[in-house]
Amino acid sequence: MWGETVMEFRQCEACHQPFRPRPQNPDQCFCAAACQSDPDYREDQKRAQKAWAERHPDYWRTYREQHPEYVARNRARQRERAPAPAGVAKMDASKAEIPLRSGTYRLSPVADVSFAKKNAWMVEITVLPAACASP
Repeated sequence: MWGETVMEFRQCEACHQPFRPRPQNPDQCFCAAACQSDPDYREDQKRAQKAWAERHPDYWRTYREQHPEYVARNRARQRERAPAPAGVAKMDASKAEIPLRSGTYRLSPVADVSFAKKNAWMVEITVLPAACASP
């Protein structure tokens, strides 16, 4: 049991303060979220997750096959969160014939926050001429 294991203190590689590694990650090298938000740390995490996924390509398919209750519960929760109301955009709903101008746009949540995140993002969109688009 994780709660029974007492981990030694280590020195954080970013801030050099002592910390106790999480039992789930005995090789942990960085302390709290502030140090783990370091760009190098995030990139290392991304590479490690990608490498793990490449070594275990069938993990989630197998997990879902072996845990039908997980699949059923997840589908039920998805229906509760987003019963597919009219007017909700899908990933592939963008139409090429709709003109889009370069500029700064504000992405904001839809009215029904039960299926959308509450925070908004500022994005800059630059429309490339067809001659510059990759094949």
